[in-house]
Amino acid sequence: MTVELNHTIVPARDPQASAQFLADILGLSVDPPLAHFTPVTLANQVSLDYDQLDHFEPHHYAFMVSEEEFDATLARIQDRGITHYADPACQENGQIYRSERTEGRRGTYFRDPDGHLMEILTPGGAGS
Repeated sequence: MTVELNHTIVPARDPQASAQFLADILGLSVDPPLAHFTPVTLANQVSLDYDQLDHFEPHHYAFMVSEEEFDATLARIQDRGITHYADPACQENGQIYRSERTEGRRGTYFRDPDGHLMEILTPGGAGS
């Protein structure tokens, strides 16, 4: 059997607003409601199912994007005045990182409205 991640639940105070935030930043759409969840489906068919909760610990979600998608996503982050960081501790404000382990990989972190740490990164490697 091939094992694949199908979905994960993302806690949010306002699932619709949080799902729309992520969809807008990544250039995606919010899917129709599924039961009480507000899903956003990624290109590999994994969905992030936003669920309403009042109290939760922030999580980290990382999204692999192409070089072109990275540039477009970073532009949307900057256009909206969203602070982004080169490090997961959120100390290197307004910067991106370049991986020391994977040649050509770039990435950046930002927080969503619920405090989840979102990351966009490129594959890097040969041809980058």
